[in-house]
Amino acid sequence: MLEQFQWLPFLAAITLLTMSPGVDTIIVMRNSAVAGYQKGLLTSFGICLGLFGHAAVSALGLSVILLGSASMFTALKLAGAAYLVYLGYQSLKSAMRPQGLVVSQDGITGLSHMAAFRQGLLSNVLNPKPIIFYMAFLPQFINPEYSALQQSLFMAFMHFSIAMIWQGVLALLVHRAKTWLAKPQVSRVIDGLSGTLLLGFGTRLALQEA
Repeated sequence: MLEQFQWLPFLAAITLLTMSPGVDTIIVMRNSAVAGYQKGLLTSFGICLGLFGHAAVSALGLSVILLGSASMFTALKLAGAAYLVYLGYQSLKSAMRPQGLVVSQDGITGLSHMAAFRQGLLSNVLNPKPIIFYMAFLPQFINPEYSALQQSLFMAFMHFSIAMIWQGVLALLVHRAKTWLAKPQVSRVIDGLSGTLLLGFGTRLALQEA
C-alpha cells in the first residue's frame, strides 16, 4: 500500500495547511502565552489526537461509499474538489485583506494540565469542519484497491506529526511567534500560498474525474 501512496504531495500539502493560522493555532498560542510551554504542548497534543477520530469517521464513510458504488465515490471526489476550491477562494480572499493573528488571553489564568489537554481535544473533536475537510481532502490520495481506513489513519498520523512539530515550535517560541504571526504581511503570504494550493488540488481532483 505505502509504495502506492502519494506521500510527498500529501506531506507538502498538509504541512502548508497546518501552518496556516486557524482556531487550533490560536488556542495553542493563547494557552502557551498565558499558562506556559507545557500547557501549550498539552493543548496541541489534545488537538492532534482528535485528528485520528476525524480520519476514522471520514474513512468509514468513504468505505461505505466505495462498497456501494464507484460512481458515488466519483461524485464525492467532485464534491470534495468543489469544497477545496471554495476553501482556496476563501484563503485568497483573506490574503487580499490580511489582518494577522489575534490572540485573546481572557479566562486562561490558572489553567491546569488536564484542562489544557481537554480544551485542545474538545475544540478539535467537537468541530465538524475537520471531518468535512478530510472527506474532501483524503479521497484524492486514497487508492480504492486498499483499505480506506488504513490509508486514512496513516495520513492522520502524518498530519499528527507535522501538527505537533509546528504547534510545539509555536508553544516554545510563543512570544516571538505571536508577534510574527500577528503581522498582516505574514498572514497574506500564508493565506495566499494555502489558497493557491487548495485551488490547485481542487482543480486537479475535478479534472481527474472529468
